[in-house]
Amino acid sequence: MLNRVILIGRLTKDPELRYTPAGVAVTQFTLAVDRPFTNSQSKEREADFINIVTWRQLAETCANYLRKGRLTAVEGRIQVRNYDNNEGKRVYVTEVIADNVRFLESSNSGGSREEGAGSSNANASYGGGSGGNRGGGSREQQDPFIDDGKPIDISDDDLPF
Repeated sequence: MLNRVILIGRLTKDPELRYTPAGVAVTQFTLAVDRPFTNSQSKEREADFINIVTWRQLAETCANYLRKGRLTAVEGRIQVRNYDNNEGKRVYVTEVIADNVRFLESSNSGGSREEGAGSSNANASYGGGSGGNRGGGSREQQDPFIDDGKPIDISDDDLPF
């Protein structure tokens, strides 16, 4: 059996960092992921809004460096949970439990927020338990396309999937 999901989208608001009673960090945020087609009536592109949950060190890293509007890749698993609300009605929640989050834009391209460890690398990747930056390269070596502002032409043959 397999339960893996990879999403690329933009944050709809800043992540919310909380701690469990046992002191474990948990962050929640929502990704807006464009659908690959347009609406037949309005000819506009629609998006899905997907809830993402991160835990422990990954949660703290996401809370520190992700902001509303940032382009982000998330890898994880889908989880469905349920609870009874105040009215006694069962509520089902579907969310992605992320174990790897990749920041696809540098923090200086979208705002004036001060940069922290690893955030200047546009390909910085933070995975749960992976030990931090796996983006390849030093702090000084940055993405050559950063702040270019032009679309990147990628054919289907360039993609690994």
